[in-house]
Amino acid sequence: MDKPFAITLGAGSSQANKTGAWRTERPVYVDRLPPCSHACPAGENIQRWLSLAEEPSYEAAWRQIMQDNPFPAVMGRVCYRPCETACNRGKLDEAVGINSVERFLGDKAIKHGWTMPIQAEPSGRRVLVVGAGPAGLSAAYHLVRLGHQVTLMDSGTKPGGMMRFGIPRYRLPRHVLDAEIQRILDMGVTLELGRTVTDLAAAMRGFDAAFLAVGAHIGKRAYIPAGDSARVLDAVSVLRGMEDASAPLLGRRVVVYGGGNTAMDAARTARRLGASDALVVYRRTRDRMPAHDSEVAEAVEEGVRMRWLSTIAHAGGQSITIEKMRLDETGFPQPTGEFEELRADSVVLALGQEADLSLLAGLPGVEVEGGVVKVGPDLMTGCPGVFAGGDMVPAERTVTVAVGHGKKAARHIDAWLRGSAYAPAAKHPMADFDLLNTWYYSDAPATVRPKLDLARRTSTFEEVEGGLEESTALFEARRCLSCGNCFECDNCYGVCPDNAVLKLGPGLRYEIDLDFCKGCGLCVAECPAGAIEMVPEVT
Repeated sequence: MDKPFAITLGAGSSQANKTGAWRTERPVYVDRLPPCSHACPAGENIQRWLSLAEEPSYEAAWRQIMQDNPFPAVMGRVCYRPCETACNRGKLDEAVGINSVERFLGDKAIKHGWTMPIQAEPSGRRVLVVGAGPAGLSAAYHLVRLGHQVTLMDSGTKPGGMMRFGIPRYRLPRHVLDAEIQRILDMGVTLELGRTVTDLAAAMRGFDAAFLAVGAHIGKRAYIPAGDSARVLDAVSVLRGMEDASAPLLGRRVVVYGGGNTAMDAARTARRLGASDALVVYRRTRDRMPAHDSEVAEAVEEGVRMRWLSTIAHAGGQSITIEKMRLDETGFPQPTGEFEELRADSVVLALGQEADLSLLAGLPGVEVEGGVVKVGPDLMTGCPGVFAGGDMVPAERTVTVAVGHGKKAARHIDAWLRGSAYAPAAKHPMADFDLLNTWYYSDAPATVRPKLDLARRTSTFEEVEGGLEESTALFEARRCLSCGNCFECDNCYGVCPDNAVLKLGPGLRYEIDLDFCKGCGLCVAECPAGAIEMVPEVT
């Protein structure tokens, strides 16, 4: 093995003299916050579990995810990947397929039956969780690990909330959802289905705290002039109906009114139910559509048509009348007076959802504004001991956000029950792209997930997107740049002209021998991950 340059120097070199006395600045190893972790609504330590997966230590990587998120197999399918949008590697070639690796680990855990231990001794405290959706299940998982007894009440016939009743099977197979929910229940969570809580004060008798996560299950309605024979449904009911014994009857020509992800799911579901024509009508332009790009692209691939700048003026038995719109200077759609008639057997309204907050009636201190509950930074409502999260509080409505709310609420509930306050650890400074030395990393384009062929996509509810094989999952994990954190590449050790970088052993990183470091900054300049910085010498 070649020796570092400094070791080849003679007795008259800087190694023979303690050149640390020349120094005005010293290098310091630092840990920075990777942008992927910063962007994750569930607060996962993404870089850490990718590093473990890369070793490969798959079970350890899964356990790292489970510290923050009890649904890696679910989230590996339905998360909209803000971590990948933020990934520094995206500025180099393509973002790391974080979501794909997470799914691989989640599926492997289900296959091998991995479980998580309880963290704490029994506290003797009881917590009521209302709503068995992603936020409620996440809170229950974290609370039971913290030693509390948890009872989970839900009005539905099965747990899962909008993961089950709002996300179609072609995106989230039910055996995957059931397996990850069952893992939580097996930890000792008591589940009571068919329990609609109408009086929270009464339901809380015998409990020390409550977390509310009832979700937004009520589809918003809009006034559309319609004839007696018009068939107008809401998207939430259509998607929920897919879990019943008989699928909803939509007809051959289906119009979906709305521009969000639920509208895309409704239109894609209509195609799978046999609609030869599924049309999405939206009042604005594509760039103003709230649906994620991937959802729109897959819908178009499956034959869903889009009609921008249009609104439904009237619905009849077998047709609708649409009015063309234009955007004013503020971007708000205005009518043009131009109309067109289209054939339609049914109209599906996908105009957003609302939460049923009737269970809060009469609860002191709770404030509702704009259809959501006001909560503090700790997710506690104005009523002491009553916390809320998920779709019923002001936030983006995604599974990942809801899972993050459940974790956050559990930690604050635990602290509240123990008479203290939960204070999250201070965050490290961000690891920005300009801190990296990207020359170190070889070109490695992202792995593309396999997809079901188009004919089967539009005729069955089989899962559209496939997972990675072990080799491709490992490759994807190894594409991580380890932004802002040392991964022991030995660059600093190799380039130091004074042999002042000491290796401490695998996993222990390095130390600077300040007797010989003259503060040249070469180690900082050559660190691929931006994990070393120069600081002024203390005199």
